[in-house]
Amino acid sequence: MTAWNDPNSCGQLKKPLEIYMFIDPLCPECWALEPIMKKLQIQYGRFFTLKHVVSSKIARLNTAANTPENIADSWEKTACRTGMSCDGSLWFENPISAPYLASMAIKAAELQGKRAASKFLRILQEYLFLKKENISHLDILLQCANTVGLDTEEFMKDIHSASVAKALQCDLKISSEMEVSEIPTLVFFNENIEDEGLKVTGLYPFKVYVQILSELLDEEPEPAPTPSLDAFMKHYRLVASKEIAEVYEMSVAEVEKEMKKWALQQKVKKIPAKHGSFWKYIESK
Repeated sequence: MTAWNDPNSCGQLKKPLEIYMFIDPLCPECWALEPIMKKLQIQYGRFFTLKHVVSSKIARLNTAANTPENIADSWEKTACRTGMSCDGSLWFENPISAPYLASMAIKAAELQGKRAASKFLRILQEYLFLKKENISHLDILLQCANTVGLDTEEFMKDIHSASVAKALQCDLKISSEMEVSEIPTLVFFNENIEDEGLKVTGLYPFKVYVQILSELLDEEPEPAPTPSLDAFMKHYRLVASKEIAEVYEMSVAEVEKEMKKWALQQKVKKIPAKHGSFWKYIESK
């Protein structure tokens, strides 16, 4: 298996850097970071391991400023600005009632392995931002777990367990200790445990993250070859035009033109989204 397929593979030598990625499953900016993280893992995944830290700002959902109108407006603005669709109408039609449950679900998925948890997080985001599903419902979380091939019996047992509650508290403690107050935040660490992590909050162009890797490695790392678009689609299964555009350095218009050809050849299926387009890979028979 190539490094880009499994950037956190334990079978490889210890990697010189570690990135803590502080996320909230309900955060549209975390979703908007997906194209850049895909490209970073594909080109430079052999230099770092990625650790997701759940840092949900649950209390904020209950503040006066966070009315459904305000949250919906924030989602729509993020989608328009970043090209990663998230439909704010969810907050009127199917509002999230128990946001902590999605965070517990991520930690429950982690008990079945880091790779499984990464896949689960992605599916969770797709269900929320594209399908407008209420990911605070257990049946929806179970669907997500089933989709990525988790042991659903174990998953359902773990989601309310003391060990998962403790794991989530541990993540929140890490967020507090590292003074992470905004989501998403990436903290980069090198091999020297004496050095403090380099904290980057918010969304930046890809080259900013590469520059940080270069500084921490003390050299300009050579990017790994980008896989063929067919291999990329086959691996990730469902991607936004924006994600393809970022990874392959194309314009969104160029991606749309290419994907429309693929759709005619029945290699992909277009998934409707409020902002931008998503494409689902069709396995050839």
